[in-house]
Amino acid sequence: MTYLFIADLHLSPDHPRLVRGFLDLLEHYKTQQTQLYILGDWFNAWIGDDYSAPWLDEIVQALQSFHASGNQVYFVVGNRDFALGQKFLNQFHGTLLKEISTLQIGNTRYRIEHGDLLCTDDLSYQRFRKVIRNPLILGLLKKTPLSFRQKLAHGFRKKSQQANQIKSYEVMDVNQQAVENALAHVDVLIHGHTHRPAIHQVAHKQRIVLGDWRAHEAQILEISPQNHTSPPSLKLSTWSY
Repeated sequence: MTYLFIADLHLSPDHPRLVRGFLDLLEHYKTQQTQLYILGDWFNAWIGDDYSAPWLDEIVQALQSFHASGNQVYFVVGNRDFALGQKFLNQFHGTLLKEISTLQIGNTRYRIEHGDLLCTDDLSYQRFRKVIRNPLILGLLKKTPLSFRQKLAHGFRKKSQQANQIKSYEVMDVNQQAVENALAHVDVLIHGHTHRPAIHQVAHKQRIVLGDWRAHEAQILEISPQNHTSPPSLKLSTWSY
């Protein structure tokens, strides 16, 4: 069994190479008994499970084939696709996980999440997040016309890009105390969001940051169980497409 972790793909019809890279990844791991964990920002924007398009249909069909081969897909929402729900995942028997979830592999306990909640120094973003993730607000937005949601998503992306240009890297990165709190009851923390792939040592524990998908490659994480006494094998590697 291979546990595969990816994040921050930002798939969209505007970047067909990224879409192709994801499709190739599914094909590569299709025959390896894979549990695929997508930790947020799978899509550059998600305006609702009622959205459909040819490029998205191709992804769904590939995921259906991936599942039919004995594999499973798990998804944690990110800041770009927090409106994605179980209805979309049902098309290929995927599972929507809680925003903060835990996973036991062998004798090691993992915490998995997108990572934006760890960036507590970015106060403006955290305020916006609290409002837009309110179930009442989210429910009302899902009832608006698709065209309105498309314009709204475009506006959010534009404002986010403008705001990020004037924020320091430190503000947009994780807060150390938030990381230590997240690791309190687990052995390893896995997240994306910051686009700074690395494996950090935090005391005797680890924080693994997944990379974003770029023009030709991405950083992905493979975890493979060994035996009951040894920790799982862990590899943060480059996926080229």
